[in-house]
Amino acid sequence: MGHATPFSVTGMRTRDILQETYAALSANKVRSGLTVLGIVIGIASVIALTAIGQGAQSSVQASIESIGSNLIEVLPGVARQIGFGASGGRGTARSLTPADEDAIALVANVAAVSGEYSGRYQIAAAGANTNTSVVGVNAAYATIRNLVMDQGSFITDSQSTSLAKVAVVGPTVVTDLFGATAAASDALGEHIRLNNLLFTIVGVTKTKGSSGFGNQDDTVYVPLGTALQYFAGTGNDYLSTIDIQAASQASMTQVQNDVTALLMTRHNISDPTKADFSILNQADIVSAASSVTQTFTILLAAVAGISLLVGGIGIMNMMLTTVTERMREIGLRKAIGATKSDINRQFLAEAVALTFVGGAIGIALGWSISSVITLLGLVAAQVTLSSILLAFGVSAAIGIVFGWYPARRASNLNPIDALRYE
Repeated sequence: MGHATPFSVTGMRTRDILQETYAALSANKVRSGLTVLGIVIGIASVIALTAIGQGAQSSVQASIESIGSNLIEVLPGVARQIGFGASGGRGTARSLTPADEDAIALVANVAAVSGEYSGRYQIAAAGANTNTSVVGVNAAYATIRNLVMDQGSFITDSQSTSLAKVAVVGPTVVTDLFGATAAASDALGEHIRLNNLLFTIVGVTKTKGSSGFGNQDDTVYVPLGTALQYFAGTGNDYLSTIDIQAASQASMTQVQNDVTALLMTRHNISDPTKADFSILNQADIVSAASSVTQTFTILLAAVAGISLLVGGIGIMNMMLTTVTERMREIGLRKAIGATKSDINRQFLAEAVALTFVGGAIGIALGWSISSVITLLGLVAAQVTLSSILLAFGVSAAIGIVFGWYPARRASNLNPIDALRYE
């Protein structure tokens, strides 16, 4: 296994080490390959699983941010504990009014505000029907919720004031009512029957998809005044939600605190625990979701790290076997002038070479797996430079940590005992 080379007084040159490393690892290609395989699997697992975790984190964050810009939601009622801890009450009570909406619009750093009245209704058109979410909104809703029009125009405040029977629909509604081949422009001017009333479609929104907070493509938007008049019932002017857009992300906390204080005063509530409303801050939701997905990513990386540990143990096992097989070679090298440092560097170099080769192949394999997962549309996996550098660093560390003991054992061999070894 390998051949002895002359040693200078100052020790082995780098070129000598590289030549001997190549010769030693090439002498038993199958064993070297199987050892490298353990590192390949470990590194590829770390790269792929970390990419999946980071992709999931970005996807969740993007989904939350897509529901609005600097969004703060005020919901009627407050979450209460029922039975063994299930929460209920929030969003179902009647405590928010259009007057509250008008008052909130005057709070500092509130860029836009829109009340909502929502429910699910059966709608029909052109001989087809579907059950979908119907939301009564004001003109500001499109800005707050980042809605972009594909065709036509969004609801106007004048339509809400005049109780106009007009509707803006999502692309899914167009498909459900007018067929899979129907274009957005085909729906403009068409009539839909909603709650036994005829509404004219004046706009179609662009696709946004489901965000986990409702599918905005499968929604019908009508003027808020119209919804309160015809859907809420006589004398019922309570809102389902009040959507607020803060002027900036930095001002969201201030707006939330000011709106809370305002509604407490308006509703004559002095005890915060008895508030008849709840406020959700989009930034807090993003932070909480990011924390959860980050923990998930770390967990995935830790699980993959176990396979790296197994690969490192495999390297140590191989190197110890190699030391035993090359006892006479080690003794001969020491006899012609090799120092402990020379022997130690040689065997350590072999261990590091195995891990670097395995690391490079593992990174390529992990990157490929991540790309396939992205192409399949499962998760938009994200391979980052930091994960690649981490993989290379881990590879080097494994080679040094698990190669150190075999290298030290080889360098401490007595040359006379080594030469006598059979």
